[in-house]
Amino acid sequence: MSPVFKILVILTSHATAGTSGQATGLWLEEFTTPYYAFVDAGAQVEVASIAGGQVPVDPHSIEAVGKNPASVERYLQDEALRTRLATSIKIDGLAAADYDAVFMPGGHGTMWDLPTSDTLARLVSTAWGEGKIVAAVCHGPAGLVNAKDEKGQPLVAGRRVAAFSNTEEVAAGMDKSVPFALETRIRALGAHYESGPDFQPFAVRDGRLVTGQNPASSAKVAELVLQALREAR
Repeated sequence: MSPVFKILVILTSHATAGTSGQATGLWLEEFTTPYYAFVDAGAQVEVASIAGGQVPVDPHSIEAVGKNPASVERYLQDEALRTRLATSIKIDGLAAADYDAVFMPGGHGTMWDLPTSDTLARLVSTAWGEGKIVAAVCHGPAGLVNAKDEKGQPLVAGRRVAAFSNTEEVAAGMDKSVPFALETRIRALGAHYESGPDFQPFAVRDGRLVTGQNPASSAKVAELVLQALREAR
């Protein structure tokens, strides 16, 4: 039996916050919550990253066993998924045509390698042009800043977009470390930026574009992605 949907998840390969040397990377819940929502819905999920291989996980996104979000607890018991995160596929050579959706979780690492990857920009732009669902959560929308729509305009221009807010960045103590303020950049590209209260669940869907504000929004993003995929069918 073939999978209902094929979803490409693209993760950061960047492990340190700028010149600070502070460990960063993927915020685990933003990957695990949608991942399990997708596979539990019957989807086939490909796990890729900018550089391939081991995906760095932000150490602040994992607590002692029993103190994590449910999806992270499930991940800690899931040897197969941990192996997939250690052996992620490099995005070079992947074809958007092979997937129904492309999804980019966040974590501060994304702020360095997603916006600077020409390969990612082409892949996301192609996926959009081919009518695929494009989604991201928290800092994952950093992977949208160089993507173009079918008219060659910024993909986010004129569209409703949520992403980690400037006030959340200040609250996280990372506003001086990140290479740019994601909310500010999204707005400058012409997006209709939307947000809810800091660190509370908030996600928006504008047609085939689904975005969420912060880690707490990952379940809602997954729900909206699945909704969009089912409608596309």
